[in-house]
Amino acid sequence: MGDHEHGAAGKAADLVGAPAATDWELLTLAIEAAGIGTFDWDLVTGTLAWDARLDELFGYADGSFDQTFEAFTARLHPDDVGSVGALLEGAIEAVGEYAAEYRVLLPGGEQRWVAASGRAIAGETGRAVRLLGAAWDISARRQAQDRLAELVESMAVGFIAMDEGWVLTHLNAEAERITSMPRAELLGRTLWEAFPATAGTAFEANYRRAADTGQPVTFEAHYPEPLNIWVEVRAVPSSDGLALYFIDITARRRERELAERAAERERLLSRIAEELSATLDADEAARRLTRLVVPAIADWCIVTLIHDEQASGDRRALRKVTSWHHDPELRPAVDAYAQTRLGALRDDALFVRAMATGQLQLLAENATAQAEPMMRPGPVRDLVRQLAPESVAVLPLPGRDGPVGLLTLCTGADRGAFTQADLVTARHVAARAGVVLDNARLYRQQRSRAEGFQRSLLTPPPAPDHLQIVVRYSPAAQAAEVGGDWYDAFLQPSGDTVLVIGDVVGHDVRAAAAMGQARTIVRALAARAWDGPAVVLTEVERVMQTLQTEILTTAVVARVEQTPEEKAAGLTRLRWSNAGHPPPMAITPDGQVHVLDGGLPDRLLGVTPDAPRRESEVTLPRGSVVLLYTDGLVESRHEDIDHGLQRLQTVLGELAGADLDTLCDEVLGRMLPTNPGDDVALIAVHLHPQDRPRPTQAGPNRVPPNVPAD
Repeated sequence: MGDHEHGAAGKAADLVGAPAATDWELLTLAIEAAGIGTFDWDLVTGTLAWDARLDELFGYADGSFDQTFEAFTARLHPDDVGSVGALLEGAIEAVGEYAAEYRVLLPGGEQRWVAASGRAIAGETGRAVRLLGAAWDISARRQAQDRLAELVESMAVGFIAMDEGWVLTHLNAEAERITSMPRAELLGRTLWEAFPATAGTAFEANYRRAADTGQPVTFEAHYPEPLNIWVEVRAVPSSDGLALYFIDITARRRERELAERAAERERLLSRIAEELSATLDADEAARRLTRLVVPAIADWCIVTLIHDEQASGDRRALRKVTSWHHDPELRPAVDAYAQTRLGALRDDALFVRAMATGQLQLLAENATAQAEPMMRPGPVRDLVRQLAPESVAVLPLPGRDGPVGLLTLCTGADRGAFTQADLVTARHVAARAGVVLDNARLYRQQRSRAEGFQRSLLTPPPAPDHLQIVVRYSPAAQAAEVGGDWYDAFLQPSGDTVLVIGDVVGHDVRAAAAMGQARTIVRALAARAWDGPAVVLTEVERVMQTLQTEILTTAVVARVEQTPEEKAAGLTRLRWSNAGHPPPMAITPDGQVHVLDGGLPDRLLGVTPDAPRRESEVTLPRGSVVLLYTDGLVESRHEDIDHGLQRLQTVLGELAGADLDTLCDEVLGRMLPTNPGDDVALIAVHLHPQDRPRPTQAGPNRVPPNVPAD
């Protein structure tokens, strides 16, 4: 075997043959590897013996440590001397354990952190005679902790740490600022003691959920007085307890609430503009207004409008329109108060002042007590006590020429007084509602004038024997628009009845004037006994050309005729000529509806003066109804005329057998939309049977003196 092999084998043999290490040797090796130094303090002699590792930790590696307690404390940081001494005295006194962390100041000015632990040993008397222990360098850990503590302390986020018993163990400067409490008052107390308002709230529920589940929980909540703040909290559980990270979001919440209020106000104003503008009926608009402002900005309200024909400053010009209360049980009381209050108010009442000044009038709080002296004793005062308003605001509803009404808004005790934001919203509401109601007022006035002008151009129909004639005129929804639709009915000297329906092109005053001219020409020519419908229209065309009227109109001229033989047979002939107009319709006694188209209609009047005019004829049994109408009944932007004609035919079939007035009203009600875009004229004739007296519903017989009564 070579030297190399012998050497390796020899070493292996040496190892195999070596004695096993003792437990003490293994412990010593582990302590040295961990950098732990040991000490033995003889409390009887005062000798403090320690090993070389502690000489190194405390800067006595040069052998200058004199084994005294004073040499030990000489190396301690001055701020730690007292606390370390107290811990040692406590362990000695109790013959118990000792543990401490402290700073050591080395001769070169370097500082290191040391952790130490030990145990006091009792002598025969039971008093401590020795303190054995160990110490080790924890500078790296403490530096990391200090950096972390500095980071936590400088965070712009509040931090609170608590142990498993909910005892607060640490908090930073931001937590002190947010809670407005110094850490000295908080540390060592339980969470429930430090923050009693937490119990039973979202705070407690979320903290316990985080602790129970071991999962972080994030939430927003409001902490009441004395803090009165909104916070966003993240609760993070750990093995040591629970850590809270939180920020004050009060300003953010306030901004969010302001933004939400602004958005709600805009939504409310948009709904007011939309829903009120959808109707031109002022009373309906007022009713909708009350449903929108309650409960959005008030608990109950009253809308009072001013009569169109009276001055706004006169209390007699006012009329209660509608009221509303969020509580259904109090609505009768509000309605009764609204109905009776005007006569009970004194001159200094809020409502009267608002009328006089045109400005918002407000009772900001305790309105019930303040309002009572403003009204005379009696039932009205009793109603005010029952309604118990906390705050009252009366706002004029401004129109172009002054207020068109007043809006009274009231809150109750639960809601409290109006906020400034509420009043801003109320002003905007009143302004928008005033514009809409003023438009409705102008519409009513202009529509009334337009409709009056239109109706002044039309005359009531005659009442020939056994013929019942009913006429209707429905103006378009647009204010101040008059149209060219007209109807006419009159007798010729022969006793025949002439029916005319027409529609001049256009929707303005010029169209109405043209209609008046066309109607005059038609009735002047058709009143001649020998003229049939086609001849009448031909002559009308020539007269219009001669007068250079530039009128363009559709028309149907029809004549109800009867020979003695037809009368005996219970029949009547209808002869008509159509100039570009929708066809008449007839309902026979068996309920059938017939469209009297007679082929395609001829051209409009005013297009071709020499255009040929044709006549159509139908024989109808007595008891039939004939209906002539203008195109506004069967044609609109949403419905073409073919579909409208089919729908009218269906409606007439459903109304067969109804009396003539009901039939006409139902036709208009079923055929026209809520806001028709065109005016409508119609004329209906019921051919009552002639073998019995004239029915009472047809009214008295009324004919010109030069026409036979029968």
